[in-house]
Amino acid sequence: MISVEIKRKDDAFAFEGIDANGHTLRMDAAAEIGGNNSGVRPMQVLLMSLGGCSGIDIVSILKKQRQDVKDFSISIHGEREQGKEPSLWKKIDVLFKFKGTVDEDKARKACALSIDKYCSVAATLRAAGCEISWDILIEN
Repeated sequence: MISVEIKRKDDAFAFEGIDANGHTLRMDAAAEIGGNNSGVRPMQVLLMSLGGCSGIDIVSILKKQRQDVKDFSISIHGEREQGKEPSLWKKIDVLFKFKGTVDEDKARKACALSIDKYCSVAATLRAAGCEISWDILIEN
């Protein structure tokens, strides 16, 4: 079983998440609804989790294939349902950006394996009805 703790940090909506190893993440609400804008929104954390989960998969796969990845970043853009409570993610676009000597076919295969098979966050989002699309960009 995995456990985390969430602690309220102010008299508004700021919270700190702490994992079993003591790593922390600060979350807060927007000022428009009474927050202090002192942390990441929880729904943004979910997008970050998608990037972290798939990023770990992709780097692991490409390392095994001896690809020379000098730099790797991920841009994620999401669209939430409008006029619904809760407002779930309905569409997410992911751009995996590589720098180095990376074979395009291997990079595409690694990304597909992550998003379609290995990434638990992607599977969780899809199970909730979210459409996830992705592409890659390689710069030498």
